Amino acid sequence: MRRNHVPTHPRRRRRTRALTAVTALLAPATLLLTPTAAHAADQIVNGDFAQGLTTGWTIYPTASLQDGAGCMTVPAGSGAYSAAIQQEIPLIAGEEYHLSFRARATPATEGPVRVIVQGGADVNYLEFLPAKKPAFGSEFTQYDYYFTASQDYPNAQLAFQQDIVNPAGYTLCVDDVVLEGGVEAPPYVPETGPRVRVNQETYLPKGPKGATLVTESTTALPWELKDASGATVAKGRTTPRGVDPSAALNVHTIDFSRYTKGGTGFTLVADGETSYPFDIDAAAYERLRDDSMTFFYTNRSGTPISDELAPGYGREAGHVGVAPNQGDTAVPCQSLTDDSQKILVAQGDEPWTCDYTTDVTGGWYDAGDHGKYVVNGGIAVGQLLQQYERSLHARTADRGALADGTLSIPESGNGVPDVLDEARWELEWFLKMQVQPGRPLAGTVFHKVADVDWTGLPLDPAADPQPRVLYRPSTAATLNVAATAAQGARLFAKHDKAFSQRLLAAARTAYAAAKANPALFAPAPDATLDPNPGSGPYNDDDVSDEFYWAAAELFLTTGEKQFRADVLSSPVHTADVFPAEGFDWGHVGALARLDLATVPSRLGKREVRAVQRSVVQAADRYLADQASQPFGQVYAPEDGQYVWGSNAQILSNTQVVGTAYDLTGKDVYRDGVVRSMDYLFGRNALNNSYVTGYGDVYSKNQHSRMYANQLDPSLPNPPAGTVAGGPYSPTATSGDPVTAALFGEDGCVAQFCYVDDIGSWSTNEITINWNAPLAWVASFIADQDSGRDGRGGWHHGR
Repeated sequence: MRRNHVPTHPRRRRRTRALTAVTALLAPATLLLTPTAAHAADQIVNGDFAQGLTTGWTIYPTASLQDGAGCMTVPAGSGAYSAAIQQEIPLIAGEEYHLSFRARATPATEGPVRVIVQGGADVNYLEFLPAKKPAFGSEFTQYDYYFTASQDYPNAQLAFQQDIVNPAGYTLCVDDVVLEGGVEAPPYVPETGPRVRVNQETYLPKGPKGATLVTESTTALPWELKDASGATVAKGRTTPRGVDPSAALNVHTIDFSRYTKGGTGFTLVADGETSYPFDIDAAAYERLRDDSMTFFYTNRSGTPISDELAPGYGREAGHVGVAPNQGDTAVPCQSLTDDSQKILVAQGDEPWTCDYTTDVTGGWYDAGDHGKYVVNGGIAVGQLLQQYERSLHARTADRGALADGTLSIPESGNGVPDVLDEARWELEWFLKMQVQPGRPLAGTVFHKVADVDWTGLPLDPAADPQPRVLYRPSTAATLNVAATAAQGARLFAKHDKAFSQRLLAAARTAYAAAKANPALFAPAPDATLDPNPGSGPYNDDDVSDEFYWAAAELFLTTGEKQFRADVLSSPVHTADVFPAEGFDWGHVGALARLDLATVPSRLGKREVRAVQRSVVQAADRYLADQASQPFGQVYAPEDGQYVWGSNAQILSNTQVVGTAYDLTGKDVYRDGVVRSMDYLFGRNALNNSYVTGYGDVYSKNQHSRMYANQLDPSLPNPPAGTVAGGPYSPTATSGDPVTAALFGEDGCVAQFCYVDDIGSWSTNEITINWNAPLAWVASFIADQDSGRDGRGGWHHGR
């Protein structure tokens, strides 16, 4: 990390202009409407901390509210730039600014803290307000500073920051922070490009082709499809659809599916607007099949990442105990003095710890932070294994597409399919997270391993200085391991018999341990008890679906009667496990149902038909929802609110539709899968592709400590094929500092609740369990290449 870099807090494309066009979707105030009159305005969000510690602010290493003020507690011996209270602010060239605040330090300090307003690496960390180093006393004192901005800068950092190595610990509290100057910000209006919204990457030659026109017209309009030369190759008329509630836009749809010739550089013209260019070709999905898996390799923990295998992403091994990193080689359990214990007690549990340490190296970093979570890893592993298992059974599957040598990973060439090798990296970690025999709660699985407190970003995993801690085992984590280990056991059986046996033994042990401990629940978060927890809670107090999933996978692997009985007696077996808003890590009954429907088993024919019928019926509902959406997404939540990770929910729904195609062979399901990817590739209200490296304008500044190019140009953006979380309806009130400043009290319409900014952790994070369904869907569509005679394809459709 550069010396003057102010960190912030949590949480192969061919068209070169994609690297710059996406900046129109960033958060800076300079991208808002230009005001007509300038007047003094307070640029600080939540300057009095009335909205808590996270709205507008980033505080680390340890944050707390004291006497209504925001405070950071800094341990003795902490290094320079290891602690800060900070917020992004917009500056306008030539404007005079007045910064005022109250502050105190306990004990009183002199010198270790600086107050600064500073730019980023792109302006060589220009100091707009040169660093001030006041002596902070033990009583609140008013401070005032003045400066004039030398240039426009949309996301400067105001920081109260640890400046030198601190010989003694202290707590700094600030309150009533005001930065007057600049102009009153008008309502946020993102740049959305041409009003003709298309799949900016590619349409399949013989697949469905749809687009959406944003227009004031209420009557049909002419459209033209033009090739790269500008010649019109197809034409027709739009279909008016009225106002789409998810976007609050009046829209028409365009269907040009009848055009089946391939090529590059096509555009759609309608209502005086020309779309972004796109291809008609299947190759992009073959590329995405591989690219979507890269994220798992570059997110590996406990091993160096090879720059040769993943150019631009090479780094040292993270969390292996090389200073300043404390590592995952010998991690203790939660201390009885941790704030997290208060949450356990508030839930009605006893405080919990252990008297040993555990080696939990390996696995994947879950998301934008350095935590590793079993329940998030569980659904990700499950869907990657489903992707591979589909290649063994589905009629249209390309049997060799997921074979050994198809991915750029260290294990490639070892005779084992590469997708299985990648899944094994997480499965091996799962086995380490299982409590060993002879210890309390033996056979259960630790819920997570993570930093004690949130770290800032950017931060390389090898440079993470935070202590790591194991959290109490949970029934949900235990059942996730039971399910995925059983699933892995049957798929590794022909490739590595010994590992297969290890997995099955672990699965049996975990399942029995979960039955013996059915109510070990991870507690819900409570900011008043633990204001800086350092990791996500992943709380779930209904594990009936996890029991169903684990029983199903054990049955499919062993065929044993006890597991068959558990499957058939589970209330989840006859429940609807396919909600409109999609399944996720907390609702995994769908994983069991999909495997029971597609994997050969000893279920009776009538039972199998009932399971398969439930999948097809769910797919029919999703297709009905899709038909109601003018932007073509397989997503229509009943309340109209887009949930956290809405893009992953769309992908999970899409997986259900794809499975219905595998079960029935009916083109309507295959077409539904393809149409839904149009939304993710740019056919949406924001005209933004949510998959990095795909399309003309795509997300690239996702919330991540490793892929933090927006903050440090020496670091990469996320790898191509990484999907952003996407619109999140409650983002304005989530505490997300970027969206809170942009959307304010008025909130946002569902599809517009997204900003491609690294600070927007509620809309723009990236996670393993969001990329896993993307990999499944990409592989499915790549398999539908109509050029493979005898394997399906549109010319073989029914």
